[in-house]
Amino acid sequence: MHFSHKEFTMRTLPLLSVSLLALAACAPKEAAPVAVAPAPEAAPSVAPYAPVIPKGTGIFAEASSLPFQAPDFSKIKDSDYEPAIEQGIAIQLAEVDAIANDPDTPTFDNTIVALEKSGQMLTRVLYVFSALTSANTNDTLDAIDSRTAPKLSDMRDTILLNDKLFARIKYLHERRADLGLEADQMQVLEVTYDNMVRNGALLSAADKTELKSVNARLSTLSTDFGQKLTKGTKDGALAFTDKRWLAGLSKADVAAAQKTAGDRGLPAGSYVLPLQNTTQQPLLASMGNRAARQALFEHSWMRSERGDANDTRALVQELAELRAQKARLLGYPDYASYVLTNQMAQTPAKAIGFLEQMVPALAAAQQREAAELNTFIRKDGGKFTVTPADWDFYSEKLRKAKYDLDESQIKPYLEITNVLENGVFFAANQLYGLTFKKRSDIPVYHPDVTVYTVYDADGSELALFYFDPWKRDNKSGGAWMSNFVDQTTLLGTKPVVFNVENFTKPAPGQPALISWDDASTMFHEFGHALHGMLSNQRYPSIAGTNTARDFVEFPSQFNENWMTEPRVLANFAKHYQTGAPMPAALVAKIEKAKHFNQGYALGEVVAAALLDLKWHALPADAGKQDVDAFEAKALGSTGLDVAHVPTRYRTSYFRHIWANGYAAGYYAYSWTEMLDHDAFAWFEANGGMTRANGQRFRDMVLSKGHSLDYAQMYRAFAGRDPSIEPMLKARGLK
Repeated sequence: MHFSHKEFTMRTLPLLSVSLLALAACAPKEAAPVAVAPAPEAAPSVAPYAPVIPKGTGIFAEASSLPFQAPDFSKIKDSDYEPAIEQGIAIQLAEVDAIANDPDTPTFDNTIVALEKSGQMLTRVLYVFSALTSANTNDTLDAIDSRTAPKLSDMRDTILLNDKLFARIKYLHERRADLGLEADQMQVLEVTYDNMVRNGALLSAADKTELKSVNARLSTLSTDFGQKLTKGTKDGALAFTDKRWLAGLSKADVAAAQKTAGDRGLPAGSYVLPLQNTTQQPLLASMGNRAARQALFEHSWMRSERGDANDTRALVQELAELRAQKARLLGYPDYASYVLTNQMAQTPAKAIGFLEQMVPALAAAQQREAAELNTFIRKDGGKFTVTPADWDFYSEKLRKAKYDLDESQIKPYLEITNVLENGVFFAANQLYGLTFKKRSDIPVYHPDVTVYTVYDADGSELALFYFDPWKRDNKSGGAWMSNFVDQTTLLGTKPVVFNVENFTKPAPGQPALISWDDASTMFHEFGHALHGMLSNQRYPSIAGTNTARDFVEFPSQFNENWMTEPRVLANFAKHYQTGAPMPAALVAKIEKAKHFNQGYALGEVVAAALLDLKWHALPADAGKQDVDAFEAKALGSTGLDVAHVPTRYRTSYFRHIWANGYAAGYYAYSWTEMLDHDAFAWFEANGGMTRANGQRFRDMVLSKGHSLDYAQMYRAFAGRDPSIEPMLKARGLK
């Protein structure tokens, strides 16, 4: 369930301030003063200022002529990306240089608005390129990514460390109270100034040079990590020929395993189970053969630690060390401290304290759950104690025994298109008045992708939405949302948004049935999509999902609540063959079982969040760490039962924190779960799923982007600060 942007344009500087490159506002060493633009009484220039901005060529030089300026994948070729990125860099640098060297007195329009308008070609190409390198990559794109990543990093630093540009922004910032700015203009100015300070604008010349070198290396390492992990995950798939290992798998799962083996060129009689991004693998819940379970778990656990070309541990060592050095350069004791100052939590201590509030209840729940599983295993005839590889299989059997419920009962009611159109879309209609129409005239980057026009309550076109659900070997693991086009009234563009998931694709002729967790993921990612589609901001840098990591997951996790709202569930949970609604008795079982296994479900997430924060609490003088030893010590100190409940992501395949901008930020999933349950409690106390309540949430949260302080925004909506109590109750931990 990750959300990521990899764009590096000036228009997204505030977004980048909440990414892995975010800096804190502690005073670094001051550079020598830089002359600001001339005061109003300065003599006019002899000739009009007319900077030369190069013109781009190729498909990305101008906005697409398709509806909503959607990218025209029918015309885009792999060979288009690299020249477009290089041209885009040159154009943006020229645009920023023109702003920085403008002889006129700085104004909001000739400085801040000009920056917001800059980099449009680069934005167009990077939004598409980033999408494809994540969702549909190949060796050519990976090679381009490797070559252009350091160039983009250098461009970013050139802009952020431009003394003349910063002097103009500083000039405006010091006079902000007298400029007559509107609220959103004041916010953009504040965010832009803060972002440049946090990214080294006040450093000495020598320190800026060092920072640029560190940033370039970090960019390369993160790109390498993502590529190695994608390949390692593909190569880590479990391939076998022993039919006994198929015990417990459904016909659809067996057919999919056969097809995957065939697609990979393996001989007849072979089966392949691809890996998902997480430690635990969904099929472990149904695999009856213990040797097969152990093998699949081991392949998952060791995917990036096999000592081969895809082993990521050396990259992790250097990433962690360089991040700590970067934090010290900017005046911070560690990378976590430097990241969190512009987050809602603000400090590592507050984030860790929040997580540790849950540890006692979680640890107790994990011990109870392990003991209950061991008792069940003995009654089932087993002569062993539960291991992580066994946990999902026996917890699923125990759930069935306790609640007469298993996934095979649920899946027939979760046909993917029905879940999307009559569940996800229906909830958005009931809350926000949106309607959706599938269209076939918009080119897509892969045949799996479908496109919908989104209409607002008044019938006007609001957005374009792409949906890409199925796992592919060339797709990064997990699920995410991003944009092809941003919402901004300044540029007059409407949002073009996509959701990507990694569900198991059915074999030809098989129904497209998904799991309960998959359906929840669809609601989650569409919450991100709503955050992007319902944005209503003038300036792109503070629009939509350009928010802090520990706020951006709030709308997505909040949207999960509507999956089980009775009106919504009744509208989509229908048998794929008969159309019969999910029986009330089955719904009751699901509701009764919702607190089952929560020590495991939440525990693996909290363990990962604490592991992330411990990696990024390393001081600059800590040096390179033995990855496995550090991980074992860090997890062992959490107080959680990590022997039975392994971390959701091991260090070596923790893409969120090493490649996708969640460094020192994985706690955000739990933090925003607190916000989501508290907000849902507000809905329940005020009439539940009504258009009025949905409109309030849209107007006060979803449309706001980063136009307000996050705590202020939440208090305005809910009338109070968030409480952890609704979350603990929802998880059955209180």
